[in-house]
Amino acid sequence: MISKTYKMAVMIFVMTVVWILDGCSHSVSQESEVKTVKLDYAYYNPVSLVLKEKKWLEDDLKKDGIGVEWIFSAGSNKSLELLNSRSIDFGSTSGASALLGRANGNPIKSIYVFSKPEWTPLVVRSDSPIKKVKDLKGKKIAVTRGTDPYIFLLRALGTAGLSEKNVEIVQLQHPDGKTALEKGDVDAWAGLDPYMAQTEIEKRSKLFFRHPDWNTYGFLNAREEFAKDHPEIVKKVLKAYEKARKWALENPDEFEKLVAAESKQSDKVASKVIHRTDLTNPVIGEVHKRTIEASGEVLLKSGAMDKSVDIKKTADNLIDPEYIENINKK
Repeated sequence: MISKTYKMAVMIFVMTVVWILDGCSHSVSQESEVKTVKLDYAYYNPVSLVLKEKKWLEDDLKKDGIGVEWIFSAGSNKSLELLNSRSIDFGSTSGASALLGRANGNPIKSIYVFSKPEWTPLVVRSDSPIKKVKDLKGKKIAVTRGTDPYIFLLRALGTAGLSEKNVEIVQLQHPDGKTALEKGDVDAWAGLDPYMAQTEIEKRSKLFFRHPDWNTYGFLNAREEFAKDHPEIVKKVLKAYEKARKWALENPDEFEKLVAAESKQSDKVASKVIHRTDLTNPVIGEVHKRTIEASGEVLLKSGAMDKSVDIKKTADNLIDPEYIENINKK
């Protein structure tokens, strides 16, 4: 006779197999529900321009019957809006902007670093009498709220004992801020590349206050729900991003030409942007947490972030290195 112990062992084995198969079936059905993956592309994210042009992600996902849709982001604030409205699944922002978005209830996860840039100093016209931050008192400054340039501006003002209340903020998207500066509608601009490089070269505008370490990296963010439900797609997106990043590093001349063409800028502008953009480390982690936490404290102090926000907890909930670490281990 078959012992009760043997019967129990067989039953446990069968249940385990059913559970595994059910899990696999669930995973496949989850992935098959996705018909299109939506990503942003942005001139401040040059790796996204490579990936969009080369169509490596399209080639990979079409095997699973999944399409790719690219949507333009004019700035971190626009990317966060697109993520929050579920108009995109992956979006490009500065690190500090991602922190601000998460603090304001935007359910995102930062999963990848597409660049370490110096993309935002303070900019004035070539003939401007403004030489130091303290000279900005009472002046009109163009900036896009909710972005790295905005946070950079707040930190810069603080070095001179000033705050947002001591200047006149003119809320404009990045390209419009450049135009307003060149036309004389504002006295200064918290700039962003590639528009900043463009006005440097074409109008000889001056970067009168620079602090590279205050630039809080370029983060690729995923909607938290999407990342949880479709981890395999997230991995494929990051693998494609890694292919684009490595191609950019290995083909610098072609990379400059591609960025120039995609961003509709001259080769000189593209070259200037790329030479102040570090693409060497895509793994997101503790150093990025510390950087955005410092920016978060500035936002709290300025009143741009609710004082009830726990900066450290928000940063911990935002940054998720698991996906890119797993890819790099293989």
